Amino acid sequence: MSPKPASSNSARQTSSNALALPSRVAHSRFGHCSSVSATSPDRLHQPLPMTRAEVTARGWDELDVIIVTGDAYLDHPSFAMAILGRVLEAFGYRVGIISQPAWKSCDAFEVLGRPRLFFAVSAGNMDSMINHYTANKKVRNDDAYSPGGRIGLRPDRATLVYCQRLREAFKGTPIVAGGVEASLRRLAHYDYWSDTVKRSILLDAKADLVSYGMGESSIVEIAQRLDAGESVRDLRNMRGVAYCMGAKETPPTGASMIELPSFEQVREEKVAFAEATRLIHLETNPFNAKTLIQRHDRQTVVCNPPRFPENKAAMDFFYDLPYSRKPHPSYKDPIPAHTVVKDSVTIMRGCFGGCTYCSITTHQGRIVQRRSKESVVNEVQRMTKDPEFKGVISDIGGPTANMYDMRCTKPAVEAVCKRLSCVHPKICPLLGTSHSKLVDLMKEVRSQKGVKRVFVASGVRMDLARLDPEYMKELTTHHVGGHLKVAQEHSDATTLTAMKRPSVENFQEFDSRFKEASAEAGKEQYLVPYFISAHPGTDVKAMIDLAVFLKKNGYKPEQVQDFIPAPFDIAACMYHTGLDPFTKKPVAIAKKMRDRKSQRALMQFFKPENYYQVRKVLLDHGRRDLIGDGCNALISSRPPKEAVDARRERARHEAASGDHVHSTQRRPGPGYRPGRKAARRRER
Repeated sequence: MSPKPASSNSARQTSSNALALPSRVAHSRFGHCSSVSATSPDRLHQPLPMTRAEVTARGWDELDVIIVTGDAYLDHPSFAMAILGRVLEAFGYRVGIISQPAWKSCDAFEVLGRPRLFFAVSAGNMDSMINHYTANKKVRNDDAYSPGGRIGLRPDRATLVYCQRLREAFKGTPIVAGGVEASLRRLAHYDYWSDTVKRSILLDAKADLVSYGMGESSIVEIAQRLDAGESVRDLRNMRGVAYCMGAKETPPTGASMIELPSFEQVREEKVAFAEATRLIHLETNPFNAKTLIQRHDRQTVVCNPPRFPENKAAMDFFYDLPYSRKPHPSYKDPIPAHTVVKDSVTIMRGCFGGCTYCSITTHQGRIVQRRSKESVVNEVQRMTKDPEFKGVISDIGGPTANMYDMRCTKPAVEAVCKRLSCVHPKICPLLGTSHSKLVDLMKEVRSQKGVKRVFVASGVRMDLARLDPEYMKELTTHHVGGHLKVAQEHSDATTLTAMKRPSVENFQEFDSRFKEASAEAGKEQYLVPYFISAHPGTDVKAMIDLAVFLKKNGYKPEQVQDFIPAPFDIAACMYHTGLDPFTKKPVAIAKKMRDRKSQRALMQFFKPENYYQVRKVLLDHGRRDLIGDGCNALISSRPPKEAVDARRERARHEAASGDHVHSTQRRPGPGYRPGRKAARRRER
């Protein structure tokens, strides 16, 4: 097959990335039907092959695309490897999965051989560093995406390692990196775990392309164009990809390009990093975004505009494919993430909230894309035919529970809009906020035979929900199991502004309407608000005020989210630079681990083990009025027995581990006194 010249596709993706969906009766060139209706049900629900024996059993001598992932292989549409693999399969491509390979040698990467077209690499549904470490940089005790929740089945910075091993094992085979980890590191970025600015992942991973954002249309286009004889370099004109140019290549120029401060600049100058962040986030609307260029020494990273949002037909196609909704049969232990989502239904993707600490808008896009009611109902009907289904749908939603079918009502305005949030600082008057189609969908789903309950577990956007009494009635009457989780995040106005979140008054109004609607439904139900500690914009005074708010309203949060600066997020820029990237004004930052722990302790002031830490913070900041036995006090004047016991146990642990601050063990060699004025150490 002779390669086609690159120019033959130069105009591709200039106005649309709509997939030419395969015919329901089209016969593929591989001798199996790409149609859902024309293939036997048993064959349809087979998982994609993970071993050479499974490849041979299908009668294949080679694979076209091999997906390498840091997660266990779950054939469920909530997991990237499943949805991407099934979409490629529907287009007639032979796809295999290498899941959680042993990365210290090439052996595990060679198990399925060399793919005919390319390797698709992802760290998994989560960033590998966030998956591995807590906000305090401690190793997590479990991995929800691994069999049995075991840790250690993927490396740190998994995308880098996987790409490097594949390059070592299969020289010359195209490698495309994708997923959250690669997407959020496609340009120079702040890395919390090393506390440094790192260069684009493209340079270290040696991948040919990064396909950023949601990847169904991208991965099919890549496969089709490589299959047609184009080279991987010809794919540089695709939307939704980033690539690296060599020192001898001339970077693109023109009015459609924006050059960001270079890697060297953003590494050395925090103002330059903040400016790069501002420019990057202003170019996220696919209808008006420009190409971003960032120099890294003599090389140049080019990031093309995002792909256009998927239409309803494409969304239905992706989710109507024949998923078994189960882990690969080779796994003997349950996979915790599967247990959580196995009976959930995704109805939409994307989020126009624009919260500065969240990567969903960056990865899935600001424009909401939805499935049709018919597609969702068909999925529910398939679920009810599973003997293991108990009649309870654990969640019906997406990134949020109630943005289904919400979008700008003026397409001409949407095409030029640069606003990062449609709901902050106030809801845009052009945003369609009706919940009517969502309410209709929820009614239809719970009316299906075999469905007993349908819960809403995705976060409810309170500022939108409170505008629609019909939705509030539907939600409280039928879709809440006693408690509804909501993300209030904080009570301090400055912090909420830094987060791009609604005011605490909005939460209080929603709480009031939720209680009224629950009472009308004859149910006693409560909100469970989530809060974040140590977010940029938060100082100790704000955390003390939040603790008072929690005490006044009777909230005792058992689960507290500590802020983790994820690469690419606006809040991560604030944390690193101490600046708001859009105003360049200073932002309060809690960087020292001592301060971060103090903020967390204040949110859980009621826990005995936090008593002494909370007491010290209150005394240090002149809030002795919050210590006492009155109803307004956060903590009592005398420590509870549990606090004393916890303090003693901590001291014993420190002494046993050799970390005790007053250890008298002498070190060999010359003595040293930290406070000495003399430059030389005194010899013993």
